[in-house]
Amino acid sequence: MPDTPTQLFLGGAWVDAADGAVMPVDDPATGEILAHVADAGPKDARLAEEAAVQAQQEWARTAPRVRSEILRRAHEIVLERTDELARLMTSEMGKPLAEAKGEVAYAAEFFRWFSEEAVRIDGGHGILPDGRHRMLLSRRPVGPCLLITPWNFPLAMGTRKIGPAIAAGCTMVLKPAPQTPLSSLALAEILKEAGLPDGVLNVVPTSRAGEVCEPLLRGGRIRKLSFTGSTAVGRLLLAQCADTVVRTSMELGGNAPFVVFDDADLENAVDGAMVAKMRNMGEACTAANRFFVHGSVAREFADRLARRMATLVVGPGTEDGVDVGPLIDAAGRAKVEDLVADAVGRGARVLTGGHTPAGPGWFYPPTVLTDVAPDSRLMGTEIFGPVAAILTFDDEDEVVRRANDTPWGLVGYVFTEGLDRALRVSERLEVGMVGLNTGLVSSPAAPFGGVKQSGLGREGGRVGIEEFLEYQYVALPTG
Repeated sequence: MPDTPTQLFLGGAWVDAADGAVMPVDDPATGEILAHVADAGPKDARLAEEAAVQAQQEWARTAPRVRSEILRRAHEIVLERTDELARLMTSEMGKPLAEAKGEVAYAAEFFRWFSEEAVRIDGGHGILPDGRHRMLLSRRPVGPCLLITPWNFPLAMGTRKIGPAIAAGCTMVLKPAPQTPLSSLALAEILKEAGLPDGVLNVVPTSRAGEVCEPLLRGGRIRKLSFTGSTAVGRLLLAQCADTVVRTSMELGGNAPFVVFDDADLENAVDGAMVAKMRNMGEACTAANRFFVHGSVAREFADRLARRMATLVVGPGTEDGVDVGPLIDAAGRAKVEDLVADAVGRGARVLTGGHTPAGPGWFYPPTVLTDVAPDSRLMGTEIFGPVAAILTFDDEDEVVRRANDTPWGLVGYVFTEGLDRALRVSERLEVGMVGLNTGLVSSPAAPFGGVKQSGLGREGGRVGIEEFLEYQYVALPTG
């Protein structure tokens, strides 16, 4: 990608890694190398941290309107470059261009949303109950932040973290996933063009995450971690944050139940399943992972879903008419292959898909499995691929119990025409978000996040900026 920066972004300058290291970025549709990107090491991490620390005080004093206007300009630039950014994402991550363009719009909206929140940071005033003191409350930025983003939504996960940090007045070190650093580097270029001061955002792509991140979290100058990724890595990072009590927000793994009751509109349920399962080739933490369908409608639902899945065109995301791109890498595809083989070995029946195509790239076809045994490994593992595993149930209490029988609790989907049941089941599900008769829950205007081992805190919505702000309380005698 000749027009995309491939160096580190430190203190407003594009620089090589201190030790000259580079790492390849692969095209998952071909397995070929797209570009070589600077591979940050510990020294680069310290330089990024220093730049963020040095910029923090002045940036925190910047007028909220100034921060707002920078985000607004960045929003406009991102939209102006939709085609360029979409092609970049498709090249390094694999999703079809139509989906990539949708992500560009989604990513840009976080900048617009938080441009509006920047000027709405407020405080408070009151008399304490003893009547002898006034209480003044003010909000201030938490300080320099470490932002760690995943590969599956490389642009939107960047803006979802960068947007509120800028709005709150925080400086940042951004570590993108090694599979998809180009989108983050393009974002840094856009923000610089939009007027973001030097040192406020620093970007350190790296294949040496432990060497880069752990010293920052244990060093005492980074005051906030925002991480999106696996629960296993999240636990490790939490331990590293403990020594210096770094404030954390985390969006971790999911194991989303998709529940279809006997009174559901089946056509709408299948539409919802196509979105909840196939968005991003199933490589999403919000992807429906376990399909629980009432026994009286399970066969019809499965047949309809299989027919829809079988019509999807698999191929390189840059080609016209492609619906399903490749998975991210060889390991990602191997995981899906193993999970399907395990389910079939336990008696699952394949309605469509279920085989690995020959040829280059990390492709796997849309797959529907029925008669899935409850002890199949894919019931307790985030599939992260285009596989819909269908189980049946008989009554509401049973399906709620089975849906909640997981350490994760990010999102759940419920399809029913009964209002009382819809609200009752939604309230009983142990998840942070519910898609009620819809397969799409993500919105910049809504708080995104989960419960249990799916994370801490929320991103987006009016509460998203709260993760980057602290309260200060001042007591004043009344006279």
